[in-house]
Amino acid sequence: MPNNALSGVRVLDFSRVLAGPTCTMILADLGADVIKVEAPGRGDDTRQWGPPWVGTGPTRQSAYFVSVNRNKRSLTLNLKSDAGRQIARDLAAQSDIVVENFKVGGMAKFGLSYNDLAAINPAIVMCSITGYGQTGPYHQRPGYDYVIQAMSGLMSITGPTDGEPHKVGVAISDVIAGLFAANGIQAALHHARATGEGQHVDISLLDTQIASLVNIASNYLVSDRIPPRLGNAHPNIVPYRTFRATDGEFILAVGNDRQFQLLCQMIDRQDLIEDPRYATNPARVDNRDTLEPLLDAVFASKPRATWIEQLLAQGIPAGPINNIGTALEDPHIQARGMVQQMTAANDEALRYIASPLKLSATPPQVYSPPPALGQHTDDVLRNVLGLDGTTIAAYHREGVV
Repeated sequence: MPNNALSGVRVLDFSRVLAGPTCTMILADLGADVIKVEAPGRGDDTRQWGPPWVGTGPTRQSAYFVSVNRNKRSLTLNLKSDAGRQIARDLAAQSDIVVENFKVGGMAKFGLSYNDLAAINPAIVMCSITGYGQTGPYHQRPGYDYVIQAMSGLMSITGPTDGEPHKVGVAISDVIAGLFAANGIQAALHHARATGEGQHVDISLLDTQIASLVNIASNYLVSDRIPPRLGNAHPNIVPYRTFRATDGEFILAVGNDRQFQLLCQMIDRQDLIEDPRYATNPARVDNRDTLEPLLDAVFASKPRATWIEQLLAQGIPAGPINNIGTALEDPHIQARGMVQQMTAANDEALRYIASPLKLSATPPQVYSPPPALGQHTDDVLRNVLGLDGTTIAAYHREGVV
């Protein structure tokens, strides 16, 4: 493993699917030793969430699984066995962080709650990721991204103005929860290193998605008005949406009055600058219904590439609406190193999305591919817990690992 920002930090990772694995991959990319604990013979549910697959046959890995599980070691462990639970406790005693996303109380059933682990390792930082948190009237409910997008209000502001509410095209509530979890864990770890006192980090998908409503939630709290669904428009900035050119749509994002003035000069509509209905952004928001049709007519006269070039030349934010392929092949994305290649655990070539963190002294690194199920079981038992070959072999025979 590289010498990196979190080198020397060990993470015992009981999480599955997306939110938890996103969190622990961030920590692993920063140098933490992440031991992914999986059920023997089955592993993380997402191992079976294909197609598409990396490779074929029994060694294939799903694209979903490989997206958030690089830089981890896979240990299979039967937590329903006494020996398996003892191995988990022994590993926690030698770890800095535990991450889990069982239902509330799930770890306690295994004798692995925060209080259980803090009794043997007072500095342990334990992060529990659930749909609704450890407390509150919904805390026992199962939490899924789709339901969270609906309950948080996110779907109510997503989609066309005259259509039904839409979810975001990626499981964004899971991803956001993973990001908040990684932040909370590192704060708690800093505290533990300074004081010797660990703590329990309670991360809820619903909490973190509510927090991610940012200005939309603030708009409601300030005005008591329900934010409407605006399609591709912005509730607080105009013009800031898609416009149709002769050959398709593009994005225009005028963020201030100076940019609006430059836009009006570019399209030879200086009269709009002096019009009190459009001179300031608050006025443009109030009068979007008359301004935007004027701009629609202008932009319908030329190809989108021409408009984007002219707008960018004036310093006005604009861009194409890419599909996933054109986005990932974009020369800027390529130049920033966001698409990389490695050899997967089954020896297949694997392209993947790199960490977006750009640290000047300790940049994230990829040093191992997403693991095969149980790939590192013997290594962890031997080199972390110091077990001998006879004991390890017995654990395999008995179904402990």
